[in-house]
Amino acid sequence: MEDRKRILALSSSRTGNGGYLEQAMPMIREFLGNRAMKIAFIPFAYVDRDTSPLLHLVELAFAGTPFDITPVTAENGKQLLEDADAIMVSGGNTFKLLHDLYAADLVPIIKGKVKSGTPYIGWSAGANITGKTICTTNDMPIIEPKSFKALHFFPFQINPHYYNLVIEGHNGETRDQRLTEYVMLNPSVPVIGIPEGTALLYNKATLKLAGSTAGVLFRNEAGAPVKTELPAGSDLGFLLTEPANLV
Repeated sequence: MEDRKRILALSSSRTGNGGYLEQAMPMIREFLGNRAMKIAFIPFAYVDRDTSPLLHLVELAFAGTPFDITPVTAENGKQLLEDADAIMVSGGNTFKLLHDLYAADLVPIIKGKVKSGTPYIGWSAGANITGKTICTTNDMPIIEPKSFKALHFFPFQINPHYYNLVIEGHNGETRDQRLTEYVMLNPSVPVIGIPEGTALLYNKATLKLAGSTAGVLFRNEAGAPVKTELPAGSDLGFLLTEPANLV
């Protein structure tokens, strides 16, 4: 059966001091093309009840494009997603995002649409949920979702905003230590760390690291955690069968 999935999982909405989606927009426009499209935009990761500031930023970023962006709510979500030509999910708090998706019963619809070929774009939290679970998010669990199981478009974990900062005199764990802990306890599941300015680009059974910065891969090899650099532009197809094919 032909794999029709098309996914752009961006590490972040901003890179450095750049504007909102400034560096991401070239990748987004290339991914979507130039035809008019109805995009269902999911802002559930945004914690404030008033999502208008976020929507304003998105509208500014997409000004001049042929895309009609409509925000998803718990009330209109099912129909809006069914009618959408593309799905877009913002960053924010990953736990709230997944909580709200389960609460509105939108997870099956999103998975079905993407499986049938509807393009999916997500950044930060919106990228995090494309993996198996949200267990490698950087966010605090401010709310408990129905499950930690995510959309499972990829058979591995994702860590957006990847940056391993070691602070002198600070005794808390580094990012690398946290991700190493994950692969030690989940030996069959790799983790990809995608730094800001990079993305995972999946297009009909091919997967690559997009952007100009290297990413990292954490794996458990014979009981020992191994960290490997992934050069920019890497073909990551070898991860699509580890430990299982995309579902």
